[in-house]
Amino acid sequence: MRNLLLLVLVLVGIWWVRRALNRPGGTDSSAGKQTGERKGVPERMVSCDHCGVHVPESEGVRDGDRFFCCEEHRRLGTQHQEP
Repeated sequence: MRNLLLLVLVLVGIWWVRRALNRPGGTDSSAGKQTGERKGVPERMVSCDHCGVHVPESEGVRDGDRFFCCEEHRRLGTQHQEP
């Protein structure tokens, strides 16, 4: 009987370790759900209207229909390039 209990405890321990290793994000999978992150999904890259650098949409700054890579470029406005 003692050997059977030991076997069950070992099997439960193996199951628990495998389950912990297979979770996305390591041992704390609830962190991504709380912040609303979607891992593995590509994010749209948008060009800055001032300098032309492409940045992820979530990291930039919008001003109406225009998009800027940072607050300083939003303040400076659109840079007009002459042909």
